Amino acid sequence: MAGITTAAAAAATTNTFTFKPSLPPRTAFQPRPFRLTLLSNRAGPVSARISSGGGGFRPGPGGSRRSREARTAEYEYDAAVDISSISSSSVRLIDAQQTMVGVVSKSEAIQMAEEAELDLVILSPDADPPVVRIMDYNKYRYEQQKRKKDQLKKSAASRMDLKELKMGFKIDSHDYAVRLRAAQKFLNDGHKVKIIVNLKGRENEFRNIAIALIKRFQNEIGELATEESKDFNQRNIYMVLVPNKTILQKVQEQKKKEKTVTEVSANV
Repeated sequence: MAGITTAAAAAATTNTFTFKPSLPPRTAFQPRPFRLTLLSNRAGPVSARISSGGGGFRPGPGGSRRSREARTAEYEYDAAVDISSISSSSVRLIDAQQTMVGVVSKSEAIQMAEEAELDLVILSPDADPPVVRIMDYNKYRYEQQKRKKDQLKKSAASRMDLKELKMGFKIDSHDYAVRLRAAQKFLNDGHKVKIIVNLKGRENEFRNIAIALIKRFQNEIGELATEESKDFNQRNIYMVLVPNKTILQKVQEQKKKEKTVTEVSANV
């Protein structure tokens, strides 16, 4: 009996089991940001407020207006708004209504711009005193860029390009008609047209036929163009035609009328 008890006790001491305590899952640490906001009144002392969480800028009392430095920081460096570059203590000021205010101190000009919530822009830094103007600089730059684009468009429209049309002296009627229509289109668009007839080797014997071909081409163009230059002595003979200004003006006016009618019809 004692032996059985001893064996049972030994078995009890040798049996093992895994203990798994029930613990709550580890919670990830999520730091919350803090914001330091300076509150200032022009008449009072500077105070600070610490708050948590996100959010945009909220000005404190008396801080609804952006300072000149804050507005300037919105642009990439631009000498036109770098008032610190003016060493003179006085400036000649033009206000937001483009009225000449006259000579004032630099600090007074800055204050007037801040009160108007606009930018103080240097127009003539080398003048004595420098000339500055109160304006919305973003709007001013946009208008300047738009004006520049319009000027480029006008210069491109007024530029007369040279279009070349080549053909052989034995050109067939279909290809000839294609080149004639192309020349008419180029001339109506305000471009010059150079008609070239290539003569290779023994083809020079048919120069008279090639010259007659170019003259026929010119006649069929008619009043749409006038002859600017020609050369019938080289291997490749050519003639340059330029648009007839009177006819071209009528064509452009007609295009404008058609465009206006189309726009009106689209809006109806």
